[in-house]
Amino acid sequence: MNLPAFAALLASRGLRLLPGSYAVPVELLVQLPDATIVRFTAQGTTLRLRHYSPEALTAITIPAECGCGDHHPQSGPTRVTLSAYAVPVDERTIDGELLFGWQGHEAGLLRLEDAATYFFELLETPARELVGVA
Repeated sequence: MNLPAFAALLASRGLRLLPGSYAVPVELLVQLPDATIVRFTAQGTTLRLRHYSPEALTAITIPAECGCGDHHPQSGPTRVTLSAYAVPVDERTIDGELLFGWQGHEAGLLRLEDAATYFFELLETPARELVGVA
């Protein structure tokens, strides 16, 4: 499965794959029907899904290479991405070390089609709220 096929699968469920998603290693940024955002990562021995408010998205403008305005416009395309300052509302994880005996970076080796199963599993798992500690 590649990203366009996965995007079509998400669209069939009313979800939207956002720019900044990667198939290797798997890192997905998905907008849910209620406009909230989830970020799924498969790194080390952990599969993690973090939920963000719609305000966590930001737009950045990518500058043109030379920026002189003679050959290219002074500003490049605009991309929507998760803000560097975004704080997750909740987080859901699968501990691959505990459940599967993973020892190093097995989560990062997952193919998109395999990771997708865990993405949907975590998406359907009841949320745990993150609470700040003073």
